[in-house]
Amino acid sequence: MEQRINIYNLTPKAYDGLFALENFIAECPLTKKQISLIKMYASQINGCAYCMDMHIKEALKAGETHERLHFLKVWKDVTVFTEEEKILLQITEEVTLIQRNGLTNATYQKASKFFDEITLSAIILCVTVINAWNRIAISTQLPID
Repeated sequence: MEQRINIYNLTPKAYDGLFALENFIAECPLTKKQISLIKMYASQINGCAYCMDMHIKEALKAGETHERLHFLKVWKDVTVFTEEEKILLQITEEVTLIQRNGLTNATYQKASKFFDEITLSAIILCVTVINAWNRIAISTQLPID
């Protein structure tokens, strides 16, 4: 893989906003497993090997199982995820693939049955920040440690 710029080494202050969002997410009502599902699934959709490597480790540490992580890409077709988790993954997919239809009204309405407004805000922000990290890692070809 071609060596590219390291944005953090060149302009570390540019990361301040992303780190602030990460700090907010760490304190929000989402569980570590929910955050891990969001980050893993968005990273799968985006094809970010660097972030997938990082978030697999975090997910396992948070109590996620290998089985569920293996089935994450096909979550719609399996029963290992709860209805709440499925709506979380649907939001992740729709926000990550925003150019398709955005976060649809149908998904938003289903989500409002499971999550209050603060939690729904946290979900959208979590999806947004992992997408930003994915784009940085992919664009700069960050190597997996």
